[in-house]
Amino acid sequence: MEPGRAFSSASRSLSASSLRGRLSKLTATPLRPVAALHANIDFVPTRIPRKRRLQMMMVAMWSVMIPMTSFIFLMLCSIPSLWPFIAAYLFWMFCIDKSPEHGDRLSPWFRSLKLWKYFADYYPASLLKECDLPADRPYVFGYHPHGIIGMGAMATFATEATGFSTAFPGIRPHLLTLTNNFNVPLYREIIMALGISSVSKQSCSNILSGGKALKSTPAGEGEARQGAGQAITIVVGGAAESLSARPGTADLTLRRRLGFIKVAIQHGADLVPVFSFGENDIYQQMPNEKGTTIYALQKQFQSMFGFTLPLFHGRGLLNYNLGLMPYRRRIVSVIGRPIHVVRCEKPSLEEVTRVQTMYIEELTRIWNTYKDEFAKTRTRELSIID
Repeated sequence: MEPGRAFSSASRSLSASSLRGRLSKLTATPLRPVAALHANIDFVPTRIPRKRRLQMMMVAMWSVMIPMTSFIFLMLCSIPSLWPFIAAYLFWMFCIDKSPEHGDRLSPWFRSLKLWKYFADYYPASLLKECDLPADRPYVFGYHPHGIIGMGAMATFATEATGFSTAFPGIRPHLLTLTNNFNVPLYREIIMALGISSVSKQSCSNILSGGKALKSTPAGEGEARQGAGQAITIVVGGAAESLSARPGTADLTLRRRLGFIKVAIQHGADLVPVFSFGENDIYQQMPNEKGTTIYALQKQFQSMFGFTLPLFHGRGLLNYNLGLMPYRRRIVSVIGRPIHVVRCEKPSLEEVTRVQTMYIEELTRIWNTYKDEFAKTRTRELSIID
């Protein structure tokens, strides 16, 4: 009994002395959570030029546009006197309005608002034209890479902030997005005014063929003027490519993407490769290599809903390193040389593959020409991973 008691007494005395030592250290160095927070987060200075604040406000508003318009619509639904109008609007939206499939709601005035200039200048985003594009034919622009959200595609092809219509007069651009985006009330009206349309096959056909404008074409001139000046922009890599979007990389999902090339051949639309330097640099993505649980869950989500949710982060409104706002990093969209195609309603696989090879060669040429100027911080070269 005595040895046991002695051991317990020693243990208690040791524990007490250890505890006193730890408490003394805490007293000597008090906890300062606010100081620790400042040490880890790079906060924005209090004095920021008004122009930069407006740029940030515009990007922040666009980043939350879907939840913001949804909230406004729900608030309107809370007003009983508006219910008849809301019911009529929803019926028209889901059963009557076919504008997302025709791209006929583009508003040059809305695309040219100064607000979009603030949006583009935030990064800043710009375009570089390699050659003229005559407005006597339709075009299919292939945009690479997808990035996390595709902010460069938005600035270049859905607004006039980078001067698209000045660079390519007579070309009517339509950036294409998922059809589900047009099921969001109010938000759909905004993106259609920007010329954004559905990425469905029917939508591509309607826009490239000129839609209603073709019906007024005099006899004998339809073939020559069909869809003249109409252009669609497809972010080719899609949701799959967004999972590999990381700063300093250019991993493209392109090898098995033949649909946009087939559409171009069927409508006699010239293919124009576009490489956007900096698109992958505006967000950091969490590790999700193939074979990990996160990657498997993201792919499963994509198969179920048609899009995926990359786990990413950027900066915040009041700090530079924590939040969901994109980083201020330059985006330069290089619009390359067109690849002329011969119209064929039922192109063979060999013809589609041949045109794809030419397309990849032109895209690679763009990368090799400008990588040392616009991709100085790259960690590896252009790679087509799928």
